[in-house]
Amino acid sequence: MAALQERREDLITLTQDLIRIPTLNPPGENYREICEYLDRRLKGAGFETQLIRAHGTPGDCDAYPRWNVVARREGRRRGDCVHFTSHIDVVDVGAGWTMDPFGGELKDGKIYGRGACDMKGGLAASIIAVEAFLATHPDYAGAIEISGTADEESGGYGGVAYLAEKGFFSPERVQHVIIPEPLQKDRVCLGHRGGWWAEIETFGEIAHGSMPFLGDCAVRHMGAVLDRFEDRLYPAMAARHTEMPVVPEGARSSTMNINSIHGGQPEQAPGSTALPSHCVPDSCRIVIDRRYLVEESLDSVRGEIVDLLEGLKRDRPRFDYAVRELNHVIPSMTDREAPIARTVAAAIEEVMGKEAEFVASPGSYDQKHIDRIGKLKNCVAYGPGLLELAHKPDEYVGVDDMMDSAAVMARSLAALLLPDDKNRETQE
Repeated sequence: MAALQERREDLITLTQDLIRIPTLNPPGENYREICEYLDRRLKGAGFETQLIRAHGTPGDCDAYPRWNVVARREGRRRGDCVHFTSHIDVVDVGAGWTMDPFGGELKDGKIYGRGACDMKGGLAASIIAVEAFLATHPDYAGAIEISGTADEESGGYGGVAYLAEKGFFSPERVQHVIIPEPLQKDRVCLGHRGGWWAEIETFGEIAHGSMPFLGDCAVRHMGAVLDRFEDRLYPAMAARHTEMPVVPEGARSSTMNINSIHGGQPEQAPGSTALPSHCVPDSCRIVIDRRYLVEESLDSVRGEIVDLLEGLKRDRPRFDYAVRELNHVIPSMTDREAPIARTVAAAIEEVMGKEAEFVASPGSYDQKHIDRIGKLKNCVAYGPGLLELAHKPDEYVGVDDMMDSAAVMARSLAALLLPDDKNRETQE
């Protein structure tokens, strides 16, 4: 704890430095810059590092290469490996900011900026926790790894998924994983709901807008789809509830968001004064974001949508459609009695004097790849910050929260990598 307190100002500076590298995804900016920054920092702490480009993954190109950094420090004798993995990318800034989104301003004990909460604050806290642990216990067993990974905000395929395919998260190499996502400093996140993303298109026939009866309006057909969603699908989803400890409460039911809708002519370019032509739209498309529960299956989620559309095809003249799957994620859950879950929960109680809450996330994160590709089940998300601030304007992370989370991470390392007598000394 003394070593952590000595590093408080360093934690602030590190977090600010990370925020000030604008790693926007899309398109995937400045990944190499932030990986080189982390590479220098971790080499200085005695880690052996690798910079790894995820060639051929979605979005990877010479203009926006998908870079990752993986660092490993071996202990003085054999033992387990504990891995902290954090994503380096951040989402679009959006409107409504009163702070510089890449300024890293410290105000009233909070550091502001895009990615402060999600999740550069967690990345910084894990590094400080590891450095304080190493300074206090250089004779630890096993190994410690830290990674900064690409593209979590767009599925993680150029980051953790790629690394998992290369064996970086195999149970033979790594035994415990902590992902410092912002689920709150007194919570252990065991997993997340599943997701199915798809594009639905309805078809029509183009005709002159003054004689729509000579055509077939695809937008009206899509309106029928949306009506059936409202009348049947949304009530059915709301009636389903999960035993997963998902937060917030509303996410304990199945949900679906309509991401976008496009029909007919493209929107005019900004600044254009041209008038639209008079045409009946022959195509309308929506993108849906369907989040589902561990009690549901991917096949049932797909089938429910298709059955609804097939019903419309029977009931509605000239109705036709196509469904194109964009992506899917299977729900992931770690057992609350798993070693890493019990260890982090015990450390929360030691540091904060309160019992840890076990939760699950409404949205997916990189645990899905560690679970499904890496075949490593002993993984939790734990980090500072409030999930409700992620992707919002004036996003921030509290310095005290980062310090408390760093203490939990450091105590978790002590519990997993030190002999029992040394671990007791640390707790005392």
